[in-house]
Amino acid sequence: MLTRHGSYDETVARFVWRVPERFNIGVACCDRHADGTNRPALVYEDEAGVATLSFDELKRQSNRLANLLVAQGVRPGDRVGILLPQRPETAIAHLAIYKLGAIALPLFTQFGPDALEHRLQHSGASLLITDGENLPKIEAIRDALPELRRLLVIGGHGHPDLDAEMAKASDAFSPRETDAEDPALIIYTSGTTGKPKGALHAHRVLLGHLPGVQLPQEFFPQPGDLFWTPADWAWAGGLLDVLLPSLYFGVPVLASRARKFDPEAAFDLMARHRVRNAFLPPTALKLMRQVANPRRPGFAMRSVGTGGETLGADMLAWGRDSFGLDLNEFYGQTEANLIVSNCAGLFPVVPGSMGRAVPGHKVAVISADGEILPAGEQGLIAVARPDPVMMLEYWHQPEATAAKFIGDWFVTGDTGARDEQGYFWFQGRDDDIISSGSYRIGPGDIEDCIIRHAAVLMVAVIGVPDPIRTEAIKAFVLPMPGIAPSAALAAEIQAFVRDRLAAYQYPRHVEFVTELPLTATGKIRRKDLRDMEMARGKIT
Repeated sequence: MLTRHGSYDETVARFVWRVPERFNIGVACCDRHADGTNRPALVYEDEAGVATLSFDELKRQSNRLANLLVAQGVRPGDRVGILLPQRPETAIAHLAIYKLGAIALPLFTQFGPDALEHRLQHSGASLLITDGENLPKIEAIRDALPELRRLLVIGGHGHPDLDAEMAKASDAFSPRETDAEDPALIIYTSGTTGKPKGALHAHRVLLGHLPGVQLPQEFFPQPGDLFWTPADWAWAGGLLDVLLPSLYFGVPVLASRARKFDPEAAFDLMARHRVRNAFLPPTALKLMRQVANPRRPGFAMRSVGTGGETLGADMLAWGRDSFGLDLNEFYGQTEANLIVSNCAGLFPVVPGSMGRAVPGHKVAVISADGEILPAGEQGLIAVARPDPVMMLEYWHQPEATAAKFIGDWFVTGDTGARDEQGYFWFQGRDDDIISSGSYRIGPGDIEDCIIRHAAVLMVAVIGVPDPIRTEAIKAFVLPMPGIAPSAALAAEIQAFVRDRLAAYQYPRHVEFVTELPLTATGKIRRKDLRDMEMARGKIT
């Protein structure tokens, strides 16, 4: 657990990892808090109303499901898919799987059949827990999944009914004494390039996440905290940045996720439940920026963390005006998450920076040869092993696992720089860098500049072929509602960048769009835009 000291440097110096030899996520996040007091664990809101589930009930229900899974033939090490949205059964399923020593496979409900088939097939999942809404996608691919022996479905729908079967099971279960290094979880990468890879994590991954949750959430937990995120629990951002750390600390989590993110509804929800802590992805924040007078009666926010795309000064200023606090940006990836973060209460937030290394993690900018580069020099962002937050491997892909390392440095695949004060500055993915003339240009600075224009809601920048410069900069702009695209507006945006950054950084091409391709976690898929340009065979 991260303890605050007088300064960032002292907080880092006095931090020590305490990872026990034996550790089980299910026990740590549930059973140890089930003390008979019925302290709240989940607050669940849906169309039917609001319900609260205590840690005591969470223990009973996860024990029932663990017994049911064993009766269905699930053994330690087996993979169990969870295709459900934010709801109590999702949390119960995770806890049950961890307690019996199996491996959880969270699946995003917006995945289509192809995405589901790859993950279920590649992982060799033997059982899947889902609901009637998502069942047709599974039935359409069932013949391609010979290892998927059982389905448990909320409401039945021609399959064993999850609730009815759990009701028959005992609520007494002896959790498996797992080692901290035992596998617990596979989260597949969002797949911006190639087929998604399965990042296999050990039970210790939860402990590895804790300081990276506590820092951006201003030394979470504090009395009265209640955590919410619109990010789906199928992803590291929802599961390992919010749900499991909150339950580990005995802090209740609000479960509520609309089918489509509604910024007005998000502000209402947080005020109605007096949410104190939130993880709000940049995409959500940019949409929330449209809301006039965002504060509502009951507003009680204490901390907001965000990560996935770099925020600029304009968004940070909006956050202060809208929430009355600093947005703490953090950085990580599915394979090694929450390794860099801001914490306004401990050190100044510098616009455009991802923050400083989270205590416990050795993060550096290195060369292709694995040498630590001096301050200010661009290179590969990397974290040193061993580190409890780091994945064990890519599931059944030893070559891909080995390719993530240069010596003992785990390479994120992102480029950036570290300044003299220890702040990290994201430049872009290796394949996002634009080579224009003699310049290597990261899209982040340009996007941060363009989004400050009053007419712009979202933007993505890529390099496109140019006969003189090798690549030219092109901006895909999603205008604010009510703003009509025009050649004059494109020229205005170009001048806006040229005047604020540099002549070589302005977009020579501007295309207005009605939507931008996003990963399931809300990050812009620049590769899709590059592929689209390649298919066109010309610059438009």
